[in-house]
Amino acid sequence: MQEMTKMEKIVGLCKRRGFVYQGSEIYGGLAGTWDYGPLGVALKNNIKKLWWERFVLGREDVYGLDAAIIMNPAAWVASGHAQGFADPAVQCKKCGAYWRTDHVIASQLVEEGNYLCPLGSCRTALGTEEELNKQSKSFNMMFTTSVGAGEESAIKTYLRPETAGGIFVNYKNVLDSMHPKLPFGIAQIGKAFRNEIAPRDFLFRAREFEQMEIEYFINPKTWETTFEEWREEMHGWIKAIGLPVSMVHELEVPKEDLAHYSRRTIDFEFDYPFGRSELYGMAYRTDFDLASHAQASGVDLTYFDEATGERFLPHVIEPSLGVDRTALALLYASYTEDSMNEDSRVFLKLSPRLAPVTVAVFPLLRNKTELVARAREIYALLRQAQVGAVVFDDNGNVGKRYRRQDEIGTPWCVTVDFDTLGEKPEARDTVTLRDRDTGKQERVNINELTDILESKLV
Repeated sequence: MQEMTKMEKIVGLCKRRGFVYQGSEIYGGLAGTWDYGPLGVALKNNIKKLWWERFVLGREDVYGLDAAIIMNPAAWVASGHAQGFADPAVQCKKCGAYWRTDHVIASQLVEEGNYLCPLGSCRTALGTEEELNKQSKSFNMMFTTSVGAGEESAIKTYLRPETAGGIFVNYKNVLDSMHPKLPFGIAQIGKAFRNEIAPRDFLFRAREFEQMEIEYFINPKTWETTFEEWREEMHGWIKAIGLPVSMVHELEVPKEDLAHYSRRTIDFEFDYPFGRSELYGMAYRTDFDLASHAQASGVDLTYFDEATGERFLPHVIEPSLGVDRTALALLYASYTEDSMNEDSRVFLKLSPRLAPVTVAVFPLLRNKTELVARAREIYALLRQAQVGAVVFDDNGNVGKRYRRQDEIGTPWCVTVDFDTLGEKPEARDTVTLRDRDTGKQERVNINELTDILESKLV
């Protein structure tokens, strides 16, 4: 299977099965925006739930936060975003499209020494590398907005380009209210917005996205040790969500490419169908943020260590993870084509803890009242037991239902048949439990069904 063909199939599956839709589709869409359908939002919520359980509820040293998206603009001036959150961009004079200059050069679309417009239907010569760098203009990627009732009194501010800003301005609030001891972290899941010059590659580079970030505050003397600890935590997370280790690679970001706040950054890159690119990042931000906010606000943000009598500005290790890129990586890595019972099938080999649907319950025949009634009872039983997301499905024949559930990644299907009702005395009150990956079916007692599913979810 060619890689881009596989990507096209994934995009089609996402639309057809209710994972992801183009934003504002009935009006022709809006580039760089995507709407998550019923199954897509379930996948995203499962990713976020697992992350929160692992890094907040599962630890004593990390505190949760949900900061406002719109902040006082002075915060973005202090952080350096208002002045420096920009990319060099070049415009094609023929089609009018804007492109990041570094992306044009990286594309290697060159003809007679001139780089070409990346738009497939254009391919106009944009100039040599030297000419591109001269033509480039700085493009600030933050969305601006106004706060206030009137134009004259309104304050210009921004939609946050990252969730970290809200964490840093609330550092002192958490310190004063929770009294944590170093080292400790503040975690947040939330939306961020970037006016990307050229959004592309489905969910990978969008103008509105969701982040899961931790700012972990430390004594600067321990930064190297803590950096390695969080490096291992990142690999543990990657393994926990079921991404193949062979598809994830570390990239030590060169000093010349580091963000203005970073002394060291590692990118965790994934083998996407369009090439290897960033999935997650982890940065040593030193005390840049707290020092900048302390200076700009005039508020003392130092930490007093009672054990040593030292007062200092903590340094920060930042593990930053994108929800949307995680979802895209999982969809790509889990997409599988095989054959079963001499029929071809497509299935998503998602971890049961992340799959949008955990178990689907079927009556063998939808026109047999007694089968439907018993299936409904089992459906209600599993929902009450809270073994994950449970759905009832009686649309089409059983074979089609299995294929449909396979395609959306449902790990198990439960079928109620005439044996369940007692046609065979030895099979009364049993159901067929089918495994997604292997297609294996086994008879299990209804009274044991909840325990069996719970044991498989561990």
